[in-house]
Amino acid sequence: MKYTLRPYQQEASDAAVKFFSDKTTAKHNGLLILPTGAGKSLVIADIASKIDEPLIVLQPSREILEQNYAKLMSYGVWDCSIYSASLNRKEINRITFATIGSVMAHLDDFNVFHKILIDECHLVNPRGGQYKEFIEAVEGRQVIGLTATPYRLGQTIDPKTINSKWKKYGSILKFLTRTRPRVFDQVLYYCQVKTLLEGGFLAKLRYFDMNALELDRVKLNSTGADYDDESLFKEFERVGFFEYTLNIVKRVMRPKDGSLRHGILVFCRFVEDAERLADELCGFCEVVSGATPKKEREAILERFKSGETEVVANVGVLTTGFDFPALDTIILARPTMSLALFYQMVGRAIRPYPGKDGWVIDLCGSVTKFGKVEELWLDHDERGGWIITSNGKQLTNIMMTK
Repeated sequence: MKYTLRPYQQEASDAAVKFFSDKTTAKHNGLLILPTGAGKSLVIADIASKIDEPLIVLQPSREILEQNYAKLMSYGVWDCSIYSASLNRKEINRITFATIGSVMAHLDDFNVFHKILIDECHLVNPRGGQYKEFIEAVEGRQVIGLTATPYRLGQTIDPKTINSKWKKYGSILKFLTRTRPRVFDQVLYYCQVKTLLEGGFLAKLRYFDMNALELDRVKLNSTGADYDDESLFKEFERVGFFEYTLNIVKRVMRPKDGSLRHGILVFCRFVEDAERLADELCGFCEVVSGATPKKEREAILERFKSGETEVVANVGVLTTGFDFPALDTIILARPTMSLALFYQMVGRAIRPYPGKDGWVIDLCGSVTKFGKVEELWLDHDERGGWIITSNGKQLTNIMMTK
């Protein structure tokens, strides 16, 4: 099957193919920045179909690998394979879709690959780790990363204390091309969320600010990168946050107008809260967490997609690689200091679907902190460096505050 790419998809693919064909780029690594729901797997497939040399596509999970591989197969490209222990397949072909952990166990077998695509490349640690080791194992490799969230958390000294004996450290969200050290040093192509919304390629969302927390009362953890669990739990207890969340979920399940939602996904901070929701909504709600076995998780999500299960309360998962376009309701029942996590949570409801009326119900003030997803904007600062802004407020490359 031959797909007709959307204009932005074709432009992204063309930029990547041009980069790979230019031998002078061997000392540089590029970024393709595409919003959640933009169709990255289709872009990857188009790039792979046009590269005549060996190409390896690295993914962080089996779920994302399966999506990317299936899209290329639908192109009619047959000289491709999967190399992933979790899928019980270890085959190397001209185009190989792999999970990074499986590759690292047999590093020398992949020396033939000089061209690399990395999906969800914001996960690449520029200071070390498996991705960096793989990239540097063979000199002159050309690398392109794809992501919707081109930034990573780092630490910095508070400028107000830089000359003080008692320096204060905090967190900073750094654009991937501005980390030190860095893996990616140039943006090959980017597309704004607003552009896709205006083109009808994403679902429009309605936001409901129903914040019940006073987060100024909550301490940050030792890294300054997120809220301290013990302090947050006390705030939850103080305001009766579980009971509040339960009441909101019940109201959303049975709106006054009698309409039904097509899936309600609740993002919880604590497993205990997710399990209490499932107990209170017995027969209507199930729990997914990092401890849920893969087969059980797959069965739960199939029931969720079919409508058999109305609500899924999840903890620490379902932020990437979960494809359910009909999903129309997200309830944010966990605060976060992470722009990436906020974007990924909201992004589960932004994929288009006929007749969809997307709701984002925010119980924790995250929309006030970061702005609506469609307001996120890739821009340059006064020095020409890449930044993310929201309604003119800079979100990256500045000290994070509560």
